[in-house]
Amino acid sequence: MVGSVPVGGDAPITVQSMTNTPTSDAAATLEQIRQLEEAGADIVRVSCPDEASTTAFRTIARESRVPLVADIHFHYKRGIEAAEAGAACLRINPGNIGSADRVRDVIQAARDHGCSMRIGVNAGSLEKELLEKYGEPCPEAMVESALNHARILQDHDFHEFKISVKASDPFLTVAAYQQLAEAIDCPLHLGVTEAGPLRSGTIKSAIGMGNMLWAGIGDTIRVSLAADPVEEIKVGFDILKSLGLRHRGVNIIACPSCARQGFNVIETVGILEERLAHVTTPMSLSIIGCVVNGPGEALYTDVGFTGGGAGSGMVYVNGKMAHKQHNDGMIDHIVELVEAKAAELDAARMAALQAAE
Repeated sequence: MVGSVPVGGDAPITVQSMTNTPTSDAAATLEQIRQLEEAGADIVRVSCPDEASTTAFRTIARESRVPLVADIHFHYKRGIEAAEAGAACLRINPGNIGSADRVRDVIQAARDHGCSMRIGVNAGSLEKELLEKYGEPCPEAMVESALNHARILQDHDFHEFKISVKASDPFLTVAAYQQLAEAIDCPLHLGVTEAGPLRSGTIKSAIGMGNMLWAGIGDTIRVSLAADPVEEIKVGFDILKSLGLRHRGVNIIACPSCARQGFNVIETVGILEERLAHVTTPMSLSIIGCVVNGPGEALYTDVGFTGGGAGSGMVYVNGKMAHKQHNDGMIDHIVELVEAKAAELDAARMAALQAAE
């Protein structure tokens, strides 16, 4: 459990990101957390490198609506302070924080305050002895590091932890997680670390995490992009949505457009994506430029629009032909239909829940 959010087992795969504001600036950090909450983040990680950060963390944790992970490196006192300040989880490698007494004190603080932990192994910061043993960062070294840290927690009868073994190379990352999944039964936090800019980082992350999720590996994910953290949440949900593992918001099916298009598909889809970003209800929308594939795609979506001739196209609702719509006013009309359908689906879902109770 990360606060009230379950991770692992049959729980939904959670999506998380990390703030990049100075944690000591509580107002700025909370504003970024609010943006991540609105984007759908289940969990948010906050770095706590110094005492000023853990002091501000108390206010941040109190005001946040999602559970927070305190990111701790080396300084065991920061871990204790973060646990006392309201962290739901500590991201810490117990083998890196010093003496056995310090390790015991951090574990006791986590136990006393209901914190879980994440053991976070990165290929770029492996222990010196493991690099000497293996010669370079490799899956075997990463897994050995993770298991060594896990053993410390287990020896202290602490079992509320998850593990990550990340690298910037997606193939190294996948190989490490495959070995880790065979070696230990605990929740796994997936990520291709330092994946890069928005476009290339998204591709790397989709290849790496998609490969693992498809194989049934992974319980929570973080897409690491050199971009606005909100984009990490969007990409994370898109990866899960593409694999059919979790659904949030409108899944837009759109053609790349060609000379047959009856309207400007690319411009229309861009506008619709922005105007429908507030819809969180899982549903599908097809926007196809012509009648070659349009009617077929519309059969399987909640709302659809297929371009035709003479400046108009056909609107589909629930997979059935509904009415013609002129291209002028098409976007407003589609937004209205999607919002109405979302309200209908939400009402049906609420009624089903009430009936089950």
